[in-house]
Parts: sequence; C-alpha cells; structure tokens
Amino acid sequence: MRYFIELSYNGGAYCGWQRQPDMPSVQQTLERALTTLLREPIAVTGAGRTDTGVNASYYVAHFDTARPIDDPERTVYKLNFLLPDDIAAGRIVQVRDDAHARFDAREREYRYFIEPRKNPFTRALAWQYYVPLDMERMNRAAAALLEYEDFTSFAKLNSNNKTNICRLTRAEWQCDERGVLRFTIRADRFLRNMVRAIVGTLVDVGRGRYDEEQFRAIVASRDLSRASAGAPAQGLFLSDVSYPPEIFVKDDRSTSKIIELWE
Repeated sequence: MRYFIELSYNGGAYCGWQRQPDMPSVQQTLERALTTLLREPIAVTGAGRTDTGVNASYYVAHFDTARPIDDPERTVYKLNFLLPDDIAAGRIVQVRDDAHARFDAREREYRYFIEPRKNPFTRALAWQYYVPLDMERMNRAAAALLEYEDFTSFAKLNSNNKTNICRLTRAEWQCDERGVLRFTIRADRFLRNMVRAIVGTLVDVGRGRYDEEQFRAIVASRDLSRASAGAPAQGLFLSDVSYPPEIFVKDDRSTSKIIELWE
C-alpha cells in the first residue's frame, strides 16, 4: 500500500533531501525512522530535491508498506519521537498505488525570506541583508518572470536537465510589519539553484545594480554568467506542493498544513 507523508524540516544540518554517501540527508533520516517504526524496510521518494541547507515548511514524500497503517495519527505521533528535532512529520494519507510524490505534483511553491537587520532569532532561517532594497523595483522585475518559460540564466551548470522550461504562475515580494521581505514563487517545476539565483539577481535590482530592462535582458540571454550570485540557502523554504485530488484514496486534506512560517 502506498502513502503520502507530509513533512517540514530545517535543512541546516543536512546535505539536502536526497540520500548521499557518508553525508546526512533528510531522506535517509526519514527512511531510518520509518523502518524502525513499521518494522519493515521502507524506501521513501520525495517531491523533489532540496539542496544543502535549504528548508521545507511543507514537503511531501511517498512510501510503500506491506501492511496497511490502521491508525495514521498514532503512527505520526510515534514517528515524531524517532525523528530528530529538525524534522517533523505532519500527516500520513493513503494514495493510489501508482501515485508519485514527484511526478504527480502539479505545482510547487518556494518562499525566500530576507531580514533587514541583525536578528539572532532568524539568523539560521533568513538572509540577513542590511542594504536598503526598493521592493517596488523588485516586484516589477519579478512580474516580468511570468513572461518567460526558459530559465537557463538561472539554471545550475551540469545539472543534466532535459529542459530548462518552467511555467511560472506567481513571483511576488511582500513585506510584513517587521520589515521582513518574503519572496513567493510558484511554478510547475524548478531547476536546481533556480530560486536562489533569481533572488540574488532581484536583490541586485532592489539595490540599484540593475533596472527592469537589464533584468529582462539577463533572463532572455539564457546565460548563467549574467545572473547574480545565488542567495544563501538558509533563507529558502519549499512551502507548498499541490496534487490532483483523484490520486488520494480518501481526500481528507482539509486539515491545515504543518507550518506556515511568518504568516
């Protein structure tokens, strides 16, 4: 039987989601805990890769079991005792046997946080950037991203992508009452390092290095060397993954998601 599991994690101690030789990963840590709890070998497939140090406030993975999980809530309760403090399980829900956490995902959403002041409590969860930024300029440039589909300018080299085409539906900066900037970007897929490269370039727009037309030229150039350096990993969160309802055996997703950071 196949199940989806919802997770959140602080990626600071991990080499990313994907299992790596001799390095701690979220995938490996979750598999070890599920194997111990369910008393059978469990392999987990995630909705996608997150890089070293990147966080997830909402992540989905799937796994198969030989026996049904009769009490998912109790299983989650026990699983959280086995997981380290920086990984939390939210819900386990049954899905069709052919459902896939990665390939069935319709859209993914990332959020990036910039703290404009020194703050010891957000140091590990945001980019503390002290140069004043013009959010209006940044939003005009971000809106232009929706006009493009080829994001080679923000794709990490040697990533073996079959295509650099991504279809964006949202790219927007917002500012809360404390002055924390939040960039939200949503698309059907993302390239490795894409969001951090976009954020780094948009920050250069906000501080006056580029104007909107220069930003458009960077996107259209399909040349990674023209983009700015990527923003630091700790400010980036995978914040949503959406799926078609028909893959769920019982669609009980009305429960709120695990964590809504800074909402």
